[in-house]
Amino acid sequence: MKVIIYDKPDRSEDDVARAIESKFPGAVEVLKTAPRRIFLRVTRESFLDVCTYMKDELSFEHNSCVSPVDYIEHFTVVYHISSWANHIMAEVQVDLPRDDPTVDSITPLWGGADWHEREAFDLMGVVFKGHPDLRRIMLPEEFKFHPLRKDFQVGRRV
Repeated sequence: MKVIIYDKPDRSEDDVARAIESKFPGAVEVLKTAPRRIFLRVTRESFLDVCTYMKDELSFEHNSCVSPVDYIEHFTVVYHISSWANHIMAEVQVDLPRDDPTVDSITPLWGGADWHEREAFDLMGVVFKGHPDLRRIMLPEEFKFHPLRKDFQVGRRV
């Protein structure tokens, strides 16, 4: 039987959170840190720069989730991005106005975001700028609505 010994994390949650916050003053709010977790709110204007910094400088190697949330007055897109070197999962939240639900795509950074972003576009209408193939993934192309929005009317005709 082989025993796996995990390396000690390179940096703590607080160190990583401080590094991000100090690199992007006013654009990043650290909501909370917990063991092996960081919760951030990022402005949409700085979002791609923050993610690029997290990947290139802080060893965040994996995006596992892109989930839009409809709060009626605005949308929030929630990303789960992990650093295996630091044993940290960062939850990054980006608020988007309801009349312009657009944010930069992270697919060029983490290819695994491709289908997550397409699903968010298809079902909620969030547009990911710079996505290499932003088209519907579940519903037919001619479908004009986004059925997971809270203002979607069931039974609505195309």
